[in-house]
Amino acid sequence: MAAKKKTARAKTVKTPRNKLKHPGWDGWEDWTPQAYSKALEAAREFYYFNFKQSDLLPNVWAWMKDQGYTQKQIKQAKAADGADAVSPSLAVFATLLYKGMPDYNESYAEYWESLPGTMGTMTPFSERVKEKLDDCIAAGEHKVQEEKAEQKAQEKKYQPTIQDRLHDQSLQMCEAIDAWLDTFDTDRAKFDAKQFDFKKHFELMKTTQAHARKIIKFYQPELDEWRTVSNPPSSAQIKKMTESEADEWQQVKEGYGHIKKAEFKKIITALENLLEACDFVIESSKATRKTRKPKAKPAAKVVEKVKYKQTDDKYKLASIDPANIVGAATLWTFNTKTRKLGKYVAAEVDPTGAEREGSGLSVKGTTITGFDKAQSVQKTLRKPEESLKEFKAAGKVKLRKFMDELKTTETKLNGRLNPDTILLKAL
Repeated sequence: MAAKKKTARAKTVKTPRNKLKHPGWDGWEDWTPQAYSKALEAAREFYYFNFKQSDLLPNVWAWMKDQGYTQKQIKQAKAADGADAVSPSLAVFATLLYKGMPDYNESYAEYWESLPGTMGTMTPFSERVKEKLDDCIAAGEHKVQEEKAEQKAQEKKYQPTIQDRLHDQSLQMCEAIDAWLDTFDTDRAKFDAKQFDFKKHFELMKTTQAHARKIIKFYQPELDEWRTVSNPPSSAQIKKMTESEADEWQQVKEGYGHIKKAEFKKIITALENLLEACDFVIESSKATRKTRKPKAKPAAKVVEKVKYKQTDDKYKLASIDPANIVGAATLWTFNTKTRKLGKYVAAEVDPTGAEREGSGLSVKGTTITGFDKAQSVQKTLRKPEESLKEFKAAGKVKLRKFMDELKTTETKLNGRLNPDTILLKAL
């Protein structure tokens, strides 16, 4: 019995999508409910089987636009992904509506509701499509917000440093220099090593010493290389090298053999002038840089280590705040142990009270500073109670002669304060 031959499978010839005839809905008002039902099912199958979901999505966005959805809502619907994205079924029904399918057919609705197994009433197709699209929009809105937050986080993540900005600015300053140096390759004979005015260029570009240091790093290796290749070793020297070193120099000679000695000198001079100009910017910056003025310490900080007597019961005295010493023209003190009244006079007086640097008295540790050693004196009080009472009652004018009227021996002050010293007045 002869073996049964295998029947060849018939090849399906698929009509190109752009030549397919889309379902039409002309005259649907006169169709019977049964005919309308068959047309609807055929139209659904037409789009299901002949088109991918991605082919139908443009129809969804176009229908949404016709229905008054905003661009923002359409964008959000597009952003929805996964289970929240526009489903194939939703894409088909939106396409049907966009292509002219009636939104609601009353006779078909009555027919459908009369069929066994159906429940409820039929509503317009657009209501169901919009309900599903609202879910997509809500999901897409959340997705868009997440993407924006992520984008902002990425933007914040990278913040160029000061060095990054200096590097980029320095590169911009080198563009004109590079363009000029490139002319050496195009016409070495006419290249003039002194043609470029680096000083003027750096002034125009507002080049700082920080930029100049960057520029030096850009061009120093290039200068080093030109210096090296302009002075190659002799054949005798190459013979003494290793095979790889000799081969490398042989390639250098071949690569730069067309350049004359005078031309080497031109490019080296040009780069040397460039680096010298950078050095000038750096040195000029140092010369014009203002010396940083040290921040003045608060008076309370200056006098924090001062040793003095706060109160004395015997003479009924109390010290002033030692911070008042700083900047004062005169300081009066009284040593309760030795009974000596002291008067410190500032070497540099600040009569206008402008707090000029270096004027008035000050303190270093436990010692008065900035006083005139010749005028700053002390005298012993023979009757301290009486003298101190007069001192307290005296005004500025009387205090000027108070020390002169004391008949005891005058001695010089050394500036040192101790736990027996009452700080009487600072003027």
